[in-house]
Amino acid sequence: MLPAKYRLAKRKDIGRVMKRGRSFFVKDLTIRLVKNDLDNTRLTVVTSIKISKKAVDRNRIKRQIREIIRKEILSDIKPGFDGLINTRKGLFELSHDELKKLIIGLFKKSRLI
Repeated sequence: MLPAKYRLAKRKDIGRVMKRGRSFFVKDLTIRLVKNDLDNTRLTVVTSIKISKKAVDRNRIKRQIREIIRKEILSDIKPGFDGLINTRKGLFELSHDELKKLIIGLFKKSRLI
């Protein structure tokens, strides 16, 4: 789980990212970013019910993504952004290592690391 200061949780903040955010895409992941006036970057992971009807599956993907971010990327992220990571259906077939490469590639493409 991400520490509280790195979580984007308020509905108004998520709405602001959805409206004004700039998008970056890789195979089955999207990140939308908008600048904030804070000393850290806050992130949230969104998984639609279209991806899977089962909450267990959706939550598993979100937990995996957050854990990869916490372990591998969090210390290297540039401060001052709010980000929303959106998932797509193809993530279910990926192994943990493939998912890690995909997430790191997404963060490099968006120039957050």
